Amino acid sequence: MTHLLFAALFATAAAAPANPAIDMDGYLRMAAEAAAHRQSHRVSEEEFIRMSREPGTIILDARSRAKFDELHVKGAINLPFPDIAIATLRQTIPDKDTRILIYCNNNFRNAEGPFPEKAARAALNLSTFIALYGYGYRNVYELAPLVNIEKSRLEFEGS
Repeated sequence: MTHLLFAALFATAAAAPANPAIDMDGYLRMAAEAAAHRQSHRVSEEEFIRMSREPGTIILDARSRAKFDELHVKGAINLPFPDIAIATLRQTIPDKDTRILIYCNNNFRNAEGPFPEKAARAALNLSTFIALYGYGYRNVYELAPLVNIEKSRLEFEGS
């Protein structure tokens, strides 16, 4: 069944006009690489906190500015996912070796307002990790657990 789906997708893609600025095959290959890389880059809440306190580490929040302003991990910088691009990354995180910590809506429960739950397959951590990997950032670590915000040891700030 999966092979038929991919065959249909590739047949449709072959019939569509070419766009050298969009590379689905390259994306799928890179996403598979990123997924393998991600397995050793998921950290516990305690490890996330420890790493966040080390010099040169950035906590990146890729949620919307409105959700970020409402509540975010203390010290995080906001670069909404739709704004992740060559220029904004160069400006925000110029050194690709910088340690970047990421989290998303699906890391927190009991905070539906600022952290509305997404479908597990559409969790923002996944797309953010893959995007950063695709731009050459390999020192990215993801908060792994689902954390009860009321019991979390992370510090939060917001409006």
